[in-house]
Amino acid sequence: MLHITKRFPGIVANDDITLQLKKGEIHALLGENGAGKSTLMSVLFGLYRPEEGVIKKDGQEVEIRDPNDANALGIGMVHQHFKLVECFTVLDNIIMGVEPCRHGFLQKGEARKKVMALSEKYGLHVDPDALVEDITVGMQQRTEILKMLYRDNEILIFDEPTAVLTPQEIEELMQIMRSLAAEGKSILFISHKLNEIMEVADRCSVLRKGKYIGTVNIAETSREELSRMMVGRDVEFVVHKEPAKPGETILEVEGLTIASKAHNNNAVKNVSFTVRAGEIVCIAGIDGNGQTELVYGLTGLESAKSGRICLRGEDITHASIRRRSTMGMSHIPEDRHKHGLVLDYSLEDNMVLQRYFEPEFVTKTGFLKRRAIRSYASRLIEQYDVRSGQGPVTVARSMSGGNQQKAIIAREIDKDPELLIAVQPTRGLDVGAIEYIHKQIVSQRDSGKGVMLVSLELDEVMALSDRILVMYEGEIVGELDPKTTTVEELGLYMAGAKRKEA
Repeated sequence: MLHITKRFPGIVANDDITLQLKKGEIHALLGENGAGKSTLMSVLFGLYRPEEGVIKKDGQEVEIRDPNDANALGIGMVHQHFKLVECFTVLDNIIMGVEPCRHGFLQKGEARKKVMALSEKYGLHVDPDALVEDITVGMQQRTEILKMLYRDNEILIFDEPTAVLTPQEIEELMQIMRSLAAEGKSILFISHKLNEIMEVADRCSVLRKGKYIGTVNIAETSREELSRMMVGRDVEFVVHKEPAKPGETILEVEGLTIASKAHNNNAVKNVSFTVRAGEIVCIAGIDGNGQTELVYGLTGLESAKSGRICLRGEDITHASIRRRSTMGMSHIPEDRHKHGLVLDYSLEDNMVLQRYFEPEFVTKTGFLKRRAIRSYASRLIEQYDVRSGQGPVTVARSMSGGNQQKAIIAREIDKDPELLIAVQPTRGLDVGAIEYIHKQIVSQRDSGKGVMLVSLELDEVMALSDRILVMYEGEIVGELDPKTTTVEELGLYMAGAKRKEA
């Protein structure tokens, strides 16, 4: 890609960027949220047309007008937010657009054989007949990768592929990427996670604020050097926090049971725990062990089958979502698109989604105070460094994933909650932003709030939590102290190999 420039209203997303990919290499693309990485890959995949610059493949200049042109050239892409049809099966999603037909009839049998052979060869285990809406995020990602392999693509673009995976799934994905590269496929790999880049990439190109900073050989660089290139300053990888001083109980959960949507048994089984003021309690576990349903139950997105939830001594088991919110519960959701934002609203409207009815933002006659909403949104954008092309009036959908996440975190923390439920709060964020969010979470704890953190990142669990509760198959199987436990022991509880009897 030579001298690529791509502009959007109010912003130059890619400013004269040149990127070269060799055959059979894993080439990482690193940069802060909103640095222009996804935009550059979307240009290569034909989702955007650049204003300037050319793309060459095997030395020949090519024109990529849309993703069909990209596929014809052997370029495939797994997007950060998967492009799957939820009500279709895994198999239908994989073959969509290149369905094998004979005499106008769909030949699914042949397609199934090819998909199962690929799945076996690369260790991408999927159930071809499962509906996408019923499968885990990890399996959705494997479906996306099979989609590329089914089309025999030779240039594979992975946009933040590990943002939604468990540590075990990340390890599997790294193996898959290595075996694909060994076969001569070329991989472009967008990531914020320096450890992964150090482990799997051959070379790394760094972007900052839409400009190209440089390309380095991974064998000759360090994590610190990469983070300095990416953020433009030194980043602290350690979370500094004083010992916790827990106070009164903020959240009390007794015998909570929540039904599962995917199958007949319960997703959360008779779970009891407390969160006190001034402590960070972390729910750890491999994805799909009931953490999502537990959070849905606490925040009101799912109703409880049995059990009790009390917030500051008041029973909220059957309270509405707005009641829980006005009583002092904030929720940073796992799925920022589904439950965090209204994507086609402006950033300022998203910032007041749970507060627009307060006197600060609405007149006695029910009209929104537009000026108040804008100045409030502008303050949060400034304070949390939310980067957007047109400030408060930017449409949320047009922002990068990391900046969407920062907007949600700004909104939820600024409500000054009694209880902050943070689910994967740093998913898809760069090291500079992670450092900032971790400080915010610790300062919430230090100001006497209760924090319940749900994270799949073991490093984050160990660094932030004061107590760790491990969930396995819908039950809490252990309570660990991060000061005295190890990542290995935590892993054994998460895998169900160890459990403490309550």
